[in-house]
Amino acid sequence: MVENIIELHNISKTYDDNTVLDKLSLDIKKNEFLTLLGPSGCGKTTTLKIIAGFEYADEGQVLFEGKEMNNLPPYERQVNTVFQKYALFPHMNIYENIAFGLKIKKMPKTEIDKKVKEMLKLVALEGFENRNVDSLSGGQQQRIAIARALVNEPKVLLLDEPLGALDLKLRQEMQIELKRMQQKLGITFIFVTHDQEEALSMSDTIIVMNKGKIQQMGTPEDIYNEPENSFVARFIGESNIFDGVMLDDFKVVFCDKEFDCVDKGFEKNEDIEVVIRPEDIKMVNAEDGMLKGTVTSTVFKGVHYEITVKENDRSWILHNTKNAEVGSTLGMDIYPEDIHIMRKVAE
Repeated sequence: MVENIIELHNISKTYDDNTVLDKLSLDIKKNEFLTLLGPSGCGKTTTLKIIAGFEYADEGQVLFEGKEMNNLPPYERQVNTVFQKYALFPHMNIYENIAFGLKIKKMPKTEIDKKVKEMLKLVALEGFENRNVDSLSGGQQQRIAIARALVNEPKVLLLDEPLGALDLKLRQEMQIELKRMQQKLGITFIFVTHDQEEALSMSDTIIVMNKGKIQQMGTPEDIYNEPENSFVARFIGESNIFDGVMLDDFKVVFCDKEFDCVDKGFEKNEDIEVVIRPEDIKMVNAEDGMLKGTVTSTVFKGVHYEITVKENDRSWILHNTKNAEVGSTLGMDIYPEDIHIMRKVAE
């Protein structure tokens, strides 16, 4: 069984009258790539700062390898942080930037030289030792910031929206690079982002947060395919969400029609919410569909068309590689395994 490297128990944090974290509990495993995902103000960066020691919890306990570290200063914690603003030293070259922490530790020069070269190789910037920081692109600067953090051999690397300043192509390349580095080094990465695509593409585990609380924790596949509430369903990807009634195991009514589904364990006639992903709706001839509606708009998204359909007074979003003409009537089929039932949660 994989051990926990960090444990947060009932962590609360308030600024003035604003509760940023509300009795948050979380276990982070060794060698895991864990992402804290959520909208601005949900508490994800505050969680990261409490782990790093830049902030202290008002209540609760922070454990590192089973030992409390609530009041340890940042420099005594076996974690390093990479921020969105890389904070490289402009008066130092690349070598000096990476070597900075090792020199503070008074490590022998030969050992420093070896470690800096290893890091430059890891981030694919060999031969850049003597370059000035200002001569590097944003992606290269970010790699140097990561190398500077990793050269100190932390057990945990904290990354606070480190890809936010990069353009789309660079961001996608760095997602692959970060995952490669994490797997090669075998250390724990804790990554903060509000970008769902980043979270889904890199993480072993995603923590979806809102208003200082964890909404759901799971693998990217679990979070996307089995959202536990409407907040998660809406925040991760696009969703069609409708009120419904669970008639019995494997039977649900929504949109004025009865459907087979694969969910069970609900009360008979329990009020629920139904989520259906846009890519799971099959476009068929109007007369053949379980439901039918009128196409009100289409947008080309590159790999698919996003089609909006008005069905009675309800609006549906469909994703399909085939387009549909605005004003036309089309049928919609939904298979049982593509209907996901969520319990209603009080807002």
